[in-house]
Amino acid sequence: MARANQFDVIVCGSLHLDIVVKAHALPRLDETAVGSSWTQVCGGKGGNQAVQAARAGARTAMIGRIGSDGFGDALLEHLVAASVDVQAVGRDGVRGSGMSVAILQNDGEYGAVIVSGANTAIDPATLPEIWAALGGTKVLVLQNEVPHAVNVAAAEAARKAGALVVFNAAPARTAMADLLKNVDVLVVNRVEAEALAAVPVTDRTSARGALTALGQGQRAVVVTLGGSGLVISPESGAVIEIEALPVKVTSTHGAGDCFVGVLAARLSGGASLIDACHMANAEAAAFVSRLHS
Repeated sequence: MARANQFDVIVCGSLHLDIVVKAHALPRLDETAVGSSWTQVCGGKGGNQAVQAARAGARTAMIGRIGSDGFGDALLEHLVAASVDVQAVGRDGVRGSGMSVAILQNDGEYGAVIVSGANTAIDPATLPEIWAALGGTKVLVLQNEVPHAVNVAAAEAARKAGALVVFNAAPARTAMADLLKNVDVLVVNRVEAEALAAVPVTDRTSARGALTALGQGQRAVVVTLGGSGLVISPESGAVIEIEALPVKVTSTHGAGDCFVGVLAARLSGGASLIDACHMANAEAAAFVSRLHS
């Protein structure tokens, strides 16, 4: 008799403490811009997606690495408060915790710089052991803010155990064939889709044109386009377009991670890819309409 999975979703990825500065606009080269406020936000794509999956009702665990510092303490506390299992979040005695500085414009758009720190020190050789200790999952979620070898090892362990692998290829990297062969659902935004497909992606029509290069027919592909909605290509079946829901945007910071976390949670609950995308789209719309801490 097969052992039941301990978790619905396991996220392997980054943990960053984000310092978010609000300003009229991003500074130009050599300009010192004046901001109006700042706040501290627990983030990193991995951490964000784990928290959103847990808040969506999925039993969620996080695989990651933090420093032995105050930033690491805050990141760990944030995960625990969201009911994310942290037994596979390691402490690094040499490298500091990952962090980022994001500048949030008045129109809700933003730019950011990240310092990966301890996120770069996850040992891919430990992933099979970590996977076994966690007790399995229905869905594994990956991103590109940890070393490529870590993602490859995690995807291989998940695939061997029969888990669904969701890969948010953000930020975009090239030469990922060894990872993509073990990916069931690829999620990219317009920038990542353009980088990976080597064709311009600006709207739903051009996103359709990029699908073949993104792996249509080999894996499901989801291209998110912000206010222009999203395009979904299941492994088999017709391409589906979903409109963005009309909301007043307060901040787009973390919206993509909200989408991916909710998507993973819904997939783990047995929803079809299309239904899961509809639900994730609605949650992301609600997310961008409010500020977060």
